[in-house]
Amino acid sequence: MPLPLSVFIIAKDEADRIGRAIASVHEWADEVIVIDSGSTDGTQDIAAELGATVIFNPWPGYGPQKRFGEDQCRNDWLLNIDADEEVTPELRSEIEALFADNQHLKADNWRIMIRDVFAHEDTPADWAYGYHQIRLYDRRKGRFSASTVHDTVRPQTGTRSADLQHPMAHRSIRSLEFQVGKYNRYSDMQVADMQARGRKLPRSRLLSEFPLAFLKAYIIRRYCRYGWWGLVLSVNYAHARFLRVAKAYEAELLDKRRP
Repeated sequence: MPLPLSVFIIAKDEADRIGRAIASVHEWADEVIVIDSGSTDGTQDIAAELGATVIFNPWPGYGPQKRFGEDQCRNDWLLNIDADEEVTPELRSEIEALFADNQHLKADNWRIMIRDVFAHEDTPADWAYGYHQIRLYDRRKGRFSASTVHDTVRPQTGTRSADLQHPMAHRSIRSLEFQVGKYNRYSDMQVADMQARGRKLPRSRLLSEFPLAFLKAYIIRRYCRYGWWGLVLSVNYAHARFLRVAKAYEAELLDKRRP
C-alpha cells in the first residue's frame, strides 16, 4: 500500500532527467505531482506516462513555485525532490520503515543529505559533496520560503527536526556547458535578489572570491578526491562565485550612471 505521502517536483525542460526522479518514488508514494512551468521538450508527456499528475504554473521563482506545489498536494506529509534528483533505494527503505510504525511522527520535519552524482557515475561517491535540507516534512508545521532565489523549508518555531541517514542522489550537472549556463543564469538572480534587499558586496571580494572559493571546493568539498575531474569542478565553482561578485559590481557601476 502506498505511503500517505505526496511527492512534488518542479520542472521545466527536464525530459532527460524527470524519468529517474519519478521512477524513484512512484511505486511507494500516494501521489506524485509535477509542477511544470512551460516545458517545450516533452517533459509533461513523460511525467504523465509515468503516472504523475502534471500541473502548469508560470514560473514565479523557486520558493513561490514550491509553495504552489505544496498547495496541490492532498496529503499533509510531503516529500520534495527536484527533477535532477532521485531517491536512492536505501533512502526509500528508510522512509518506508519510518512510516511503517509511525516513527516519522517523532519529528515534524526530516533533513536529507543531498549528494552530488555526475554523468559518468551511477551512484554518489562516499566522499561526494552534499548538504542537508528539509525535504520530508509536515506542511502544517513548516513550508517553503517565499524567496524567489532560495528554496528552503522554514519550520515553525518549536517544531522538531531530525536527520535521515541515507542520501538523495543529485544529478545537477548534465554537462560542463549546461553547468556554465546554469550558474550564469543563477548569478543574475542572486544579484537581483541582493539589489532588492539593498545588499552590497565589498569590492575586495573581486580579489579574494576566486582563490578562496577554489580552495573551498578543492579541499573542503573534497573535489580533490575526483582527480582531474575535481580540478575542473573546483575551477567552475570558483568562477561561479566570482561571477556573482563581478555582476554585483557591474550593477553598481550602471546604477551610478543612471540619473
